[in-house]
Amino acid sequence: MIRFNNDYNHGAHPKILDALQSINENAYGGYGKDEWCLKACEAIKKYINNSDADIHFLVGGTQVNYIAIASMLKPFQGIISPESGHINVHETGAIENSGHKVLSLPATNGKITAQQIEEQAILYENSPVQEHIVQPKAVYISFPTEYGTIYSKSELENISQVCKNHGLYLFIDGARLGYGLGSEECDVSIADLANYSDMFYIGGTKCGALFGEALIITNKFLQPDFRSYIKQNGAMLAKGWLLGIQFYTLFNDGLYFEITKNASSMAKRIKNAFQKKGINSFIDSPTNQQFVVVTDEQKAKLSEKFIFEEEGKTDSGNIIRFCTSWSTKEEELSELLLEIEKL
Repeated sequence: MIRFNNDYNHGAHPKILDALQSINENAYGGYGKDEWCLKACEAIKKYINNSDADIHFLVGGTQVNYIAIASMLKPFQGIISPESGHINVHETGAIENSGHKVLSLPATNGKITAQQIEEQAILYENSPVQEHIVQPKAVYISFPTEYGTIYSKSELENISQVCKNHGLYLFIDGARLGYGLGSEECDVSIADLANYSDMFYIGGTKCGALFGEALIITNKFLQPDFRSYIKQNGAMLAKGWLLGIQFYTLFNDGLYFEITKNASSMAKRIKNAFQKKGINSFIDSPTNQQFVVVTDEQKAKLSEKFIFEEEGKTDSGNIIRFCTSWSTKEEELSELLLEIEKL
């Protein structure tokens, strides 16, 4: 069986495994205060064009979301999110468990607009009973979204400006960041994300690393004492250099962008193959996640050789997701394209 069910079903890129092996006999200081974490920070800063940013390495996406968002908010404050946002539907109420409400908004293909955010902010500002309701203080979006869609530069700029106008922090979930940046339709750079957000993170777990995410804090007000938040929430890895060397390997020579761009290119070939057979996309995604609507017979046929995600049903058939990754092999893709052609 060939897996197209997610982008984290393999270990790590060979260069990362080589790097880990090469330092295995060395000794380092702990808790992210080592030379590899410092080198990784410098490598990332060259791309984000912000030498004053704070960078912290954590193990996983939910861990980053939980700690980063909770650190932004006072006890009576909440965070605005698309209804399909990962923190709203796929993290077992982690944000609520931190004592903060997720204020979900209707999403279009996984995205919310600057206008929606402004309306939510004004609703609170005009309320005569502010002390009785949750105060929106931050905004959560994903790049790419849960449906593989991406925000344009103008959309991000507008959202960022609305957040500034209403005193809201902007947090961008980048668990699959590389696949968004590597899309042919993307007009956003990683430096743009650093410029428009107060915090964002670079996903490693789904983008070539064995594990790990790099959290970038650009808002200086949010930088002090962040390591204390990490430690208090049990997220400070003693062997922090294992994170540092992975991100150094991914960013020292642009490997991160190379391998994720290739995955998004492969996904486009899958989209084109389905379209050629008259099989429609459920959502038009330009990244590594492709959602299509197939009949029971087509789904059963594809299930004979491939593992994919089942996302529900529509009146037209079954919604299934094929996900490419940094580890997708050309022969695996060719096999899938051949079977799609046979449908």
